[in-house]
Formats: sequence, C-alpha cells, structure tokens
Amino acid sequence: MPTLQRDRAVRSIAINTTATTTTLGASVQRYVAFLRGVSPMNCKMPELKRSFEAAGFVDVRTLLSSGNVAFSASPAVVPELEAAAEEAMKRVLGKAFLTIVRPSFFLRSLVEGAPFAEFALSANAKPVVTFLRRPHEGVVALPVKQGQAAILGLEGTEVFSAYVPDEKGPIFMTLLERTFGKDITTRTLETVRKCSVA
Repeated sequence: MPTLQRDRAVRSIAINTTATTTTLGASVQRYVAFLRGVSPMNCKMPELKRSFEAAGFVDVRTLLSSGNVAFSASPAVVPELEAAAEEAMKRVLGKAFLTIVRPSFFLRSLVEGAPFAEFALSANAKPVVTFLRRPHEGVVALPVKQGQAAILGLEGTEVFSAYVPDEKGPIFMTLLERTFGKDITTRTLETVRKCSVA
C-alpha cells in the first residue's frame, strides 16, 4: 500500500490522541520536538537542552544543532507538550521557537513506510518532510512545483516534498510557506530518521 494511503487512524496519533505505552509497562513516552528557525547562531544547544529539562522532560538530547530535541515525558497530547516546551524556552532562553512535537514511534513508522517510494525522484533530489501543527484545511492540487522544487504529497499533518539544490537557494521553503503558512518546520528525511531513533 502506498505510504500516503496508510491508515489515517494511525497517522492521527501524532496530533489528536494521548499516546500510551502501558502495554509495554513503561511510564514515559519518547518524543521529538522540531523547532522552527533554530541555528547555532541564535541558540546554544546546552541552553536549549536546559529549557526542555525545565519543562519537566527527561533524557533530553539535542541533535544536529538545528532545533531537534529528543526527550521523554509522561504520555500526553501533542499540543500540551508543545505549549510546555515553548513556555519553558521563554523562561530559560528569554524567547521561544515554534515547536512541533511528534512521538518517536510515529516518526519511525513514517520513515519505515518509505513515503517517497511512489515518486520518481532524480538522483540528486533531496526528500524533505514538513510538519504542520494542525491538518491543512484547504484543498491543495498536487504536485505544486516551482523551479526544481515540488510539493508531492500531503497526509494529515505531514507534507512530502523534494528539491534539487541550486544557486537560487531554498526555493522549496518559499513554496511551502506560500502553500501552508509559516507555522511549519521542515527536515530532510535523513534528519527525521536520525531523530526517530534518538
């Protein structure tokens, strides 16, 4: 079954339900927070880690210095975790970055499902995943293309795109923001894979 046709009930866990691990006997759930606009120039990773710990999260790890934070917490709905992280950043950093959280098991399922397998990508194309805070309400006629960038798929709160790097810079980001607004954050598929197992 193509990835974009997978069971919507499973995909909706990322936003609408409380993910539990009681069947495994665990009292905490592993999550990944993707922050928008973070770089080593505007946020030091040790301070970012400390802000997540101040939110009450444990086993906190920052990855790749680009606003990716893996952490463990008592099972909760995603918006509550996002709000807690942003509030803690305000206290510790004096500012907050837009935060989008996904359960780690959800990310692993996404990656293992090979979401780009049904698209004919060129050898030098980079697949990227964009995370939305809420499912997009409008109708998007896919694919949406501009230059060597294309939005290929939309499923729930995840957008699947690809681009070929060139001298014009990240055109794909402009394309994504024009289509879905700025309350989004984007990562390469490889970064999502690394975060899913952190």
